[in-house]
Amino acid sequence: MSSSSLANIGLKALAAQFAGLQTTGHNIANASVAGYSRQQVQLSTSPGQYLNGQFYGSGVDITTVQRAHDDFLTREATNAASLASMDSTRLSQLQGLENVFQPGERGLGDATSQFFKAMVDVSSQPADLSARRVALARASDLATRFQDAGAAIQNLQVGVTTQLTATVTQINGLVNGIAEVNRQIASLRGLQQPPNDLLDQRDQLVAQLATKIRIDRVDGADGTTSITVGGGQQLVLGATATQLSMLRDAVDPTRSAIGIASGGVVRPLSDNTLGGGEVAGLLQFQNQDLVQGRNLIGRLAASVGMALNDQQARGISLQSPLGSASGSPMFTLGAPKAIANAANLRDSGGNPIGGVTMQIADASALQPADYRIRDAGGGAWSIQRLPDGTPQPFTSGDTVDGVTITLDNPQPGDSFLLQPVGAAAVNMKALLSDPRDLAAASPLVATLGAANTGSAKISNLQVTAAPLPVPGGTVSIAFTDDNGHYDWEVTDAGGATVSSGSAVWQAGATVPPTGQDFNGFSMTLEGVPRQGDTLTVAPTSATGASTNNGNALSLLGLRDANLVDGRTVTDGWAQAMADIGVRVQSTKTSSTISTSVAEQAEQSRSSQSGVSLDEEAARLLQYQQGYQAAAKVLTVAQSIFDTLLQATGR
Repeated sequence: MSSSSLANIGLKALAAQFAGLQTTGHNIANASVAGYSRQQVQLSTSPGQYLNGQFYGSGVDITTVQRAHDDFLTREATNAASLASMDSTRLSQLQGLENVFQPGERGLGDATSQFFKAMVDVSSQPADLSARRVALARASDLATRFQDAGAAIQNLQVGVTTQLTATVTQINGLVNGIAEVNRQIASLRGLQQPPNDLLDQRDQLVAQLATKIRIDRVDGADGTTSITVGGGQQLVLGATATQLSMLRDAVDPTRSAIGIASGGVVRPLSDNTLGGGEVAGLLQFQNQDLVQGRNLIGRLAASVGMALNDQQARGISLQSPLGSASGSPMFTLGAPKAIANAANLRDSGGNPIGGVTMQIADASALQPADYRIRDAGGGAWSIQRLPDGTPQPFTSGDTVDGVTITLDNPQPGDSFLLQPVGAAAVNMKALLSDPRDLAAASPLVATLGAANTGSAKISNLQVTAAPLPVPGGTVSIAFTDDNGHYDWEVTDAGGATVSSGSAVWQAGATVPPTGQDFNGFSMTLEGVPRQGDTLTVAPTSATGASTNNGNALSLLGLRDANLVDGRTVTDGWAQAMADIGVRVQSTKTSSTISTSVAEQAEQSRSSQSGVSLDEEAARLLQYQQGYQAAAKVLTVAQSIFDTLLQATGR
């Protein structure tokens, strides 16, 4: 074995130890770089030399520089981060929505209570213009509070659109980056060595992309990675990147949607197929939580506003002529809205041929929901309460949840999104400014006969119709025995009989009996009437209009009435706050869990791929000593070579 062989072994050892030093130094330098994977030199023994009947080693070869990487752990960490990003994004948006549903003095419940408190003073002093002025100011505050809540929800939608636009821009940048790294990796394939730093760079880009949108990844034989989204839509294929874009939602153009180019056409991605990332969180908030929040506010505005308008119309104001000026509406509300699907048949001007009209028939039955009407085939139509109601058969003119819905020239295949209460709050305005416009007086006054001998007293007179069936009419009632039988007669303003009949009163019953109507009122009695007792329900006189508080009491009575789906206004607002609060808490729990899972998955990946400075420091000493030993081998080989030269006299 010659000295040259020994020198060759020393050179190989020196190169191997230097490669180890260089790789270790690279690891130490990148220890804090996100996504960096630890690298290590892989060595193999050089084939031995057969000499003089023996095999002698020929040193060491550098096989490759291997990246510490686990595909399974990397995918798990990427998927977990995608889910955590979706939950945290939705949570941050929900917390913004929760700020609209404030308790206490900042909430809609308090604004409603303040109005009814002002009505207490009006009912006590109906002629006091100051009390009336305060009540109208509280009504204006109530409308403004609803407006502000509706506008805040609109601003949240604007914020979602802005954030989606920025996220799509970031996604497109990441997609282009992955495609470029794919190109570089493919171009280095012929070198038969993995481009570790490029692989780390691509993994980091993929991890960042996954926090924006849920992806599926497939690694190809050529070293490139393919990325798909939304159930198989190609986003990256080799060095080719597909761009996402912002679209208007086909169902509701006020919402945003995400589209992907495919075959020269931009196709919308269904939010149900995204499954993770910021985009999924934003779309879920927009299409579910924000819709529910808007409808909760709108339902409350419609229920309260329409009930007050209806009761106001049943009273009379202090406007001239006194005693006959019916109350004008207190509020204007946003009208129900029907939106034609973008795919509906349209005329040459691009306008939908078919349409839908809606009329609120019973405000107390309204639900905080949108609805979808669609062609069910065979000339039949169906209606579905969104988001998860069961489609039900529908016929034009049906009343659903207090809303009468009419189809107008519908076309085959048409679909419509109905928003009965979505715009009620944001477009709510107070209409009355003159305190005399407040209809505190009842148009009817009940009077007991002066000669009555029974103990009957009038405890409650409610006007049930506006206008009255017989304007200016008078109802006369005379009891014919001690058992509650009575005769009644309705006469018009001129004294002519309009209708008459007989009925029976019992304790706890109303006059007229349930199901009958004398002249648009309902009255209850306390005590017991006797034969010969009489009572009269007549129009309020001009002189009595200023002091009559009948309708003010009825307006005040709405405070405790079941106006909101079987609940009072206060309970309805509390239920709305609870609904949003439950969503926030549920999402917060999901976000806490998914974030913890993501952190654990990243720790598992890092423990496999990350750099430990203690380990690298130990390796640095190891390679340093190895390098010094290899250098010693070269020194010895050089000394032997010099000795041989001297021995040969050269």
